[in-house]
Amino acid sequence: MFLKLGDIVVHATVEGPEEAPPLLMLHSIGTSMHVFAPQVETLCRTHRVIRMDLRGHGLSGVTDGDYSMELHADDALALLDALGVRRAHVLGLSIGGRIAMQVAAQAPDRVLSLILMDTALEFLPPKAWQDRIEAVMEIGTQALVEVVMPRWVADPDLPSSQGLRQMLLRTDRRGYAGSAAALRDARAAQVAGHITCPTTVLVGTVDIATPPEVARDVQAAIPGSRYAEIDGAGHLPTLEFPEASTAAILAHFAALAPPAGREAGLAVRKAVLGEAHVARASGNVTPLDAPFQDWITANVWGGIWTRPGLTRHTRSLLSIAMMAALARHEELELHIRATRNTGVTPEEIGEVLLQVGAYAGVPAANAALKIAKAVLKETP
Repeated sequence: MFLKLGDIVVHATVEGPEEAPPLLMLHSIGTSMHVFAPQVETLCRTHRVIRMDLRGHGLSGVTDGDYSMELHADDALALLDALGVRRAHVLGLSIGGRIAMQVAAQAPDRVLSLILMDTALEFLPPKAWQDRIEAVMEIGTQALVEVVMPRWVADPDLPSSQGLRQMLLRTDRRGYAGSAAALRDARAAQVAGHITCPTTVLVGTVDIATPPEVARDVQAAIPGSRYAEIDGAGHLPTLEFPEASTAAILAHFAALAPPAGREAGLAVRKAVLGEAHVARASGNVTPLDAPFQDWITANVWGGIWTRPGLTRHTRSLLSIAMMAALARHEELELHIRATRNTGVTPEEIGEVLLQVGAYAGVPAANAALKIAKAVLKETP
């Protein structure tokens, strides 16, 4: 999608369940939102994943002159406003991480948590950035390829690394120079001591641009933050080490989750079934079924649905299949409505019910299809 935000048109994508927790992803200088492509399929099962091309990058508009971290942060907040998102988790890579810190410092009430990948409080020395700015404005981003590629990745010959190279070559010189000025002028005092949200600092063990000792400085500036490394990775690990990067991001969210039990179960139950349903169900509890409701919340929702072995998306599909096969029609309706929150699509429901027909019988599948069609016609 393209959105007019102030003085530029921003290119953005939104994927995942509308009711899921929002996750804003901010990419590195000289690239685009595509650096996070390997992570999206997994993350959008449990989050409303929002990606944007930064000002002057990808398909977003470009403006002349120096940019600042505050300007980039304002763009990110304007995008959240345009999407109606009040609070979001924010993940940033390289300059994206520094922008994420700026967002959390400027608008702490808007940030649920931070994931800061291969970034720094300050990107010194300023003269090096000024030299890059002058070279880019005179020649274009091709002037930087041989300098930055060895700093970005562990293996420049990989197809994914060649993709990063093409992203850099296609970045508007004014956009790169503007963001380079923001990196040149970034100072730790702008953010240090101003971030209080849960934070994970991630870094590749062979990152040359922002090495582990720099990441440790970021961690030290954010009280209570976690630190983790991606073994063997360079500065931009999301394409070169996709599985490890995804696992590190998921570990951040796992650390935020309450311990298994009633509290966790209630949170998952609300996330899957919707807060309105849970409120109605809780209002109907009597002394007769209160012990049962406590047990199912703590042990099923809080003990099984919170386990890391299967995604919430997969558990949703399994629940639909089992309720259909066992002809538990009331529960089937409940779990089909829940797909609005779990990311399961109507097409996936159709495939699961075909499987039910093959292994549990045509009558069971036929009855389930009728229920599914009726529920999916409902207005959310």
